[in-house]
Formats: sequence, structure tokens, C-alpha cells
Amino acid sequence: MAKQSVILELDRPRSLRFGLNALVRIEEMIGKPISRLDLDNISVKDMRTIIYAGLFYDDKNLTPEKVGELIDDFSDINTVAEKLSEAMTEAFGRKNGKKPTAGKEKTGTGTGS
Repeated sequence: MAKQSVILELDRPRSLRFGLNALVRIEEMIGKPISRLDLDNISVKDMRTIIYAGLFYDDKNLTPEKVGELIDDFSDINTVAEKLSEAMTEAFGRKNGKKPTAGKEKTGTGTGS
């Protein structure tokens, strides 16, 4: 089953999608694993990189700088951050109706304690 895209309205409707290749691109560009990203506390540069990686699937001619220009010209950071959150939820799914939290799931010991 293909990952769902979230539509981000910029110069045209663009598909924001975080498949495996986009996630690898993010890790390579940011220099840390996806599991260590805190989307509630990222730099503007990292947010632009993440958006770029998510849009690259739909438009291979984009650059991070071009994505920044598109956001400046056709949207705003708050709207883009909301769409980023939606797209990440699509990529990682929800558990019990809540957003996933990497590395914070409680695991039992199997001993009943």
C-alpha cells in the first residue's frame, strides 16, 4: 500500500510524502536518525530540509532553497508545520488514535511485574 500524501498549497498543490527514501534523505541531510527528531522543537533549517525531502518525491527539480522560497511566497511557517505534522502522521501511523512517539513506548518485562 502506497503512503498517502498530504497536499501542501504552494505555487501549486504539492504532494508532501514521507516514504523510505524521503526519510533517508532527511537523515543524510540533518545528520541524525529520524527517531531522534523532535518535530515540536526543530530549527527552521531542519524544518525546511524535512519539507524539501517530503516534496522531492513529487518534484525532483526542487532544492532546499527553492522550497524556502515557495514557502515564503505562497504559504507561512505555521501552515507548513501543520502539514508537516499531518504528513509525518501518515508516514508513521497512529497508535490508539494518538500521534506516534518514537522510543517512548512502554515495554513489559514478561515477568508480570
